[in-house]
Amino acid sequence: MKKILLALLLFPSLSMAQNAIDGTWKVDLNKLQMSDKPEIFAVHDGKYECKSCVPPVSIAADGADHKITGQPYYDMLAVKVIDDRTVRETQKKDGKVVSDSTMKVLPDGKTMAFAFNMKRDANSPPVTGKGTMTRVAAGPADSHAISGSWRTASYDSVSDNGLVITFKMAGDSLSMSSPAGQSYVAKLDGTEAPYKGDDGITSVSVKKIGANAVEETARLHGKVVTITKMTVAPDGKTMAISMRDEVHDRTDGYVAVKQ
Repeated sequence: MKKILLALLLFPSLSMAQNAIDGTWKVDLNKLQMSDKPEIFAVHDGKYECKSCVPPVSIAADGADHKITGQPYYDMLAVKVIDDRTVRETQKKDGKVVSDSTMKVLPDGKTMAFAFNMKRDANSPPVTGKGTMTRVAAGPADSHAISGSWRTASYDSVSDNGLVITFKMAGDSLSMSSPAGQSYVAKLDGTEAPYKGDDGITSVSVKKIGANAVEETARLHGKVVTITKMTVAPDGKTMAISMRDEVHDRTDGYVAVKQ
């Protein structure tokens, strides 16, 4: 689930050599095109596993903090079984809570509701939201209800600071800022520039790939994490966004509306 939640926040990174990009944009939750690649969880024999996480996660589901390595957004993880259909997950980094989420399987056993409160770094304001996932495959025999493969069906709500972004063109550079704390100033020639306010992105580069389209590449310590292509419609009112998550091998689609 986290990959998908994090994917909504990664799109704030684009530019265009036309002033049509200037202004504030907001993702339309009714027009999401989420990848078919599922999330895979298991809670069984006192252990929690996220097999679709990169790297995979396996810890005791005892509600206590457990050290995690290889994750840019958190270094401690606690998973608590609330009841036979509900699990709570808390992530910390440097001793501070950066994410608190719940997953609850509905009585039909085929739908899971999730809710989250998360930050891109310890000092940024939290982004909140909720949605549902649809079961793709069952989990191991006698495992907790959340076990199995799940595909995101919809986001019922996400706080505006997770959906809104503002751009400003100045000469050959583009500045970006978001209420969730992310920002950068990058030239339009593909030169790498610092990316601020996100533990999962350290630099960004942007280049034009058409009259109304750009491609943005985000990196973490030199390694590509996302490649995002964005196209502003001829009327300047909407922007189609296709984001390739290289880390988790998935592509998601969004539509942002100019405010």
